[in-house]
Amino acid sequence: MNNRIISPSLLSANFTRLKEDIKKVEVLGVDRLHLDVMDGNFVPNLTFGPFIIKDMREISSSHFETHLMIKNPEKYLKDYIDAGSDTLIFHYEASKDIKKDLTFIKDNNVVAGIAINPDTKPEVLIEYLDYIDYILIMSVYPGFGGQSFIQDTLNTMKYLKQITKDHNILIGVDGGVNINTIDMVYDTNIDITIVGSGLYGASNIKERYQQLIGK
Repeated sequence: MNNRIISPSLLSANFTRLKEDIKKVEVLGVDRLHLDVMDGNFVPNLTFGPFIIKDMREISSSHFETHLMIKNPEKYLKDYIDAGSDTLIFHYEASKDIKKDLTFIKDNNVVAGIAINPDTKPEVLIEYLDYIDYILIMSVYPGFGGQSFIQDTLNTMKYLKQITKDHNILIGVDGGVNINTIDMVYDTNIDITIVGSGLYGASNIKERYQQLIGK
């Protein structure tokens, strides 16, 4: 239970004190951070771009997993790689050439990730398993933080753990993960959970983090 990896979503941090909010979780043992990039097009919300990530890189040595919720991701992969992303994730639903995009990311020595929405059948990823380093399962519909966890995605988690068992692929879950849902998520044996408001929304972040990792 104590091997749980939490990747806090900075979407739920306070951007007026971002450095402080990053350090607040890093001192607890967090060594990866989830960066949600939204374009107001692929999803109905707008967040930040590569310049902000580059600035974050100056104040953090954590592993940055950058989640592109944007249309035409192929146009911007290099920008987000250059900004300091360690893992770069684009959406299956947004890419025009999945193998090409995954290969480009890997060729730039960045972990290549792909995300699927809750209503996308996980079987669509089978043909790409040799190209993927990281799969991000959306357990809410992307675009806004604080949504309720979609129970059906637990089946997607179990299925993807099964079909990737002979591949070196990390599996993460993003959306609605909190102290009420995290146990059933980790019961599927996935590797990483993205936690936003379920961590940053707590009055005592240290105590909440300990609850989430099961200590």
